Amino acid sequence: MRLLYNILFPIFFLITAPFYFWKMVRRGNWIEGFTQRFGVFGKLKEELRGERVLWLHAVSVGEANLAVQLVEELRKEFGDWRYVVSTTTTTGMGVLRSKLPDSARAIYYPIDWLPFVKSAFRTLKPSAIVLVEAEIWPNLFWEANRTKAPLSLVNARLSEKSFEGYCRFGFLFRPLFKSLKAVGVHNAIDADRVASLGSAHEIIHVVGNMKFDGASVLGKSELDASALLAQLRVPKDAKVLVAGSTFEGEEALLCELLLRWREAYPSLFLVLVPRHFERAKAVMELLDSTRLKIARRTQLESVQERPDVLLVDTTGELNAFYEVATVVFIGKSLTAQGGQNPIEPAALGKPIIFGPFMQNFREVVTSLLDAKGAVQVADEVELEDKINELLGNSEHCAALGSAAMSVVEANKGATQRTAQLVGQTLRALE
Repeated sequence: MRLLYNILFPIFFLITAPFYFWKMVRRGNWIEGFTQRFGVFGKLKEELRGERVLWLHAVSVGEANLAVQLVEELRKEFGDWRYVVSTTTTTGMGVLRSKLPDSARAIYYPIDWLPFVKSAFRTLKPSAIVLVEAEIWPNLFWEANRTKAPLSLVNARLSEKSFEGYCRFGFLFRPLFKSLKAVGVHNAIDADRVASLGSAHEIIHVVGNMKFDGASVLGKSELDASALLAQLRVPKDAKVLVAGSTFEGEEALLCELLLRWREAYPSLFLVLVPRHFERAKAVMELLDSTRLKIARRTQLESVQERPDVLLVDTTGELNAFYEVATVVFIGKSLTAQGGQNPIEPAALGKPIIFGPFMQNFREVVTSLLDAKGAVQVADEVELEDKINELLGNSEHCAALGSAAMSVVEANKGATQRTAQLVGQTLRALE
């Protein structure tokens, strides 16, 4: 299987390479560290010589933040280890470079072809490896097994869709799951799915969701969103609807509804934060046909009059806008499938509303709804009614926010439990 994979992978990569590199260029900041994607890491090998290295892999921004949390927790007991965290996106790299401790190193995970992955292993010589959430790169598993570096999977959540995909290609993935030495999952459902994919029951531990801890330690953002809104001449007492991590179709819908909400709340201000900031140009073109004045976050100097909508085309600032929200709408829940993370606004005690498609956060959504800490709507008609209702009922908003914050508080501790799980593997190597 390994031979076949490494014959077929470069063919597949060559076919998809134009899209792969176009996506990198579109996201920006792609030149620095570019050679690392081909297994070339400069002087890092010399820097790590003689060190015990724990390699953590975090796909993008969300996982990178969790990796930082885990490194900080592990350093309390394993301070003499060296930590290297890899990511696949430039946005993930931005998080790692800004938040990792000075002694840790951030790298790009190489393209998963055997020569590049082997080069990474020769450079890092990891004593152990931790995958943050379930992104399965076969050559990483195979090289870990070859070099006898125990590999753990943490904060694992297998959605129904991803689980079906792994089952469909079980001939490839079951041996990989079977090779894991420890697995930390969100809940019993995830535990059963990981076990059915080949991992031994005794290595699987239900430790909870580390994202609850992450939301609690975000702290105050460097961006003063209140000052930014004041700069845009948004009235101090204006109600603010923040739509976080929106997907195609949701921005236009919210702008259409804004005109109707303003019949009751004339000063209502809308902040749109697309999940992928590179969509900003397309979103602006789409919204040109509306009667609304749209300001882009990166072009505030050109704003001549008070806008109706702020389009945030930057990364890492969503939480700052959540801080000033009257109501928060969670994107990818109305016109797209899967949903986005509602934990951050919940930790801030904000009233949260989302659509019917929150499958990727089913457990979190259930906890919030059971505690009456969020509102779920079936369609855009109900969305219009419910937001209109929330904007006019500050007591209901306060009750939703308080309940949401209580859910976050009740679910803390997963990072510490995960560190204890990984620590068992590290102690066995000493």
